[in-house]
Amino acid sequence: MAHHALASQESYNPNHLLDILLGKMQLKNDAALSRLLEVAPPVISKIRHHRLPVGASLLIRMHEVTGMSIRDLRDLMGDRRTKYRLSDAQGRPKPEDRPATDKKAEAGNAAHH
Repeated sequence: MAHHALASQESYNPNHLLDILLGKMQLKNDAALSRLLEVAPPVISKIRHHRLPVGASLLIRMHEVTGMSIRDLRDLMGDRRTKYRLSDAQGRPKPEDRPATDKKAEAGNAAHH
């Protein structure tokens, strides 16, 4: 069974977050929570069993339905990270994504050399 990197943090406990949401929203079970958050029921189950992390889009949805801050939601599940690091490759355009004019200029320069 593959665990995501956040699961290796000792303090990480998404069940606490889900249980708090159940109480705050006065819901009976995870199925009701999945309907409120507009996700499939297996998503909640996978989060409870540490097979799926609570992703950004789900955190935003939790924020929208509860009015709780993202920071508070992350604290409730034990996510104490203060920074998120992106790899150097993220955000860079792929070579094929460059404008066609750049490619034409390079081709023209190559022909003259």
